[in-house]
Amino acid sequence: MKTTFKLTIEYCGTPYAGWQIQPDQPSVQEEIQKALARMLNRPVSLIASGRTDAGVHALAQVAHFEAETTITASKFQEALNSMLPKAITIHGCEKMEKRFHARFDAKRKRYTYRIINRALPPAVASDTFWHIRKPLDISAMQRASEHLIGTHDFKAFEGTGSPRATTVRSLYEACVHHHGNGLITLTFCGNGFLKFMVRNLVGTLVDVGLGRTLPGRFKEILHSHNRANAGATAPPQGLFLLCVAYDERPFTPRQFTDSPLYPAGLWTGPC
Repeated sequence: MKTTFKLTIEYCGTPYAGWQIQPDQPSVQEEIQKALARMLNRPVSLIASGRTDAGVHALAQVAHFEAETTITASKFQEALNSMLPKAITIHGCEKMEKRFHARFDAKRKRYTYRIINRALPPAVASDTFWHIRKPLDISAMQRASEHLIGTHDFKAFEGTGSPRATTVRSLYEACVHHHGNGLITLTFCGNGFLKFMVRNLVGTLVDVGLGRTLPGRFKEILHSHNRANAGATAPPQGLFLLCVAYDERPFTPRQFTDSPLYPAGLWTGPC
């Protein structure tokens, strides 16, 4: 009888062409599936809560697989971490009810985008920030982001080529926070996200911060449902999938954001 296992995964997206398996390009999904296949001596299909693009990182991506095995969840975690490259860490493995599905059962996701706003670029972990030299008006960006809260048609912020039944999504959190020393985070929590949606939101909010777009105009862009009215897509390296929720309870204090590379206090604003 097959058992369903849930994995909680942290990864640096820099070496990969994204989560999903790509022809002739490395992916996070492929690395983990290869390790699982070595353990089980058979191919394994790993299904994630959603895809992340090339260069995008995750602190608590969730995926599941099924296997007919006597291997325990703790042994899977231990063995996978010994076999996977250093850019991928399995933070948790647990047995689930057979009907659990990492994608279809997800209720909410939380993303954070990091910007370094100062003259000089960061030398350490430069592939985890978008460096912007010109000063950003944080107050204007915060006012604009308030228009995102609620249920809206986000077609104006959708990338092309994404399969979806509807472009309507609900956002419960959209905030911009300045942590000092040039570090800015933009955090979004919602019931789902369209292709490139977070990066397109960030790019448009940065236009507001640079004075290219007025905060009131941001609301007009949202309701125009026209991608041509929004800003450019922000680069991928600043984006992190923070966590995925599978029930209606509020997100608990961060469990997977205490990596020494990514201090927990840098991930959220006052929201």
